[in-house]
Amino acid sequence: MILPAWMGIDKHASESAEQLAKLGYYTFVADIYGEGNVPKNTAEAGKQAGYYKSHVDEYRKRIQLALDQLVKAGANPDKIAVIGYCFGGTGALEAARANMNVKGVVSFHGGLARDTTKTTSSILPKVLVCHGADDFFIPQDEIISFQQEMRTSKADWQMNYYANAVHSFTDPTAGNDPTKGVAYNEKAAKRSWKAMLDFFDELFINSLFTSNAFFIYYQPTTHQGQKPLERI
Repeated sequence: MILPAWMGIDKHASESAEQLAKLGYYTFVADIYGEGNVPKNTAEAGKQAGYYKSHVDEYRKRIQLALDQLVKAGANPDKIAVIGYCFGGTGALEAARANMNVKGVVSFHGGLARDTTKTTSSILPKVLVCHGADDFFIPQDEIISFQQEMRTSKADWQMNYYANAVHSFTDPTAGNDPTKGVAYNEKAAKRSWKAMLDFFDELFINSLFTSNAFFIYYQPTTHQGQKPLERI
């Protein structure tokens, strides 16, 4: 399952889903914001993403709803991974922290902070973090706290750093000026994608159902409801 960045379902998430579907995975893009709530600009995106970051239980609830839809679509409930980009990367980590029924999670240039009002407990899903070495939007103290959280929770975790990469380094639409803090880095994007596929091999070796692969997306209609799946 793919959790998109803060602008909602975008070209990058959709293209990632299509690539994974071609490899034989049931691939599902979740829209956390819901139908009719697509941000018109970064200011709106920041507001909506900020809401879920500060209301972690609500964020987790929406992620779980999306996972439920993925299973209904035919995915094996015991062989699921969650990946996410930026805001979605934060969501992937929350899926692990909540011990949702997933084998592992992958966060690409995602926020690492946790809700400190919650007790750190054992994390069962495996964790892969793909992080831009020059991403100044993620402060060093946040990185240190995250790594300590992984140790305290006895998680099976990895954190890969990519040289000369800043925030959104996997997104071709992010531009090419790293001084702005957001930019595409082709080498880092390819390396992190391969790292994810290697991680999937570890999680799912010999478990693909290539004959039934497809790409779907899900948009809840409201915070309480959900919209039927659309098959692409």
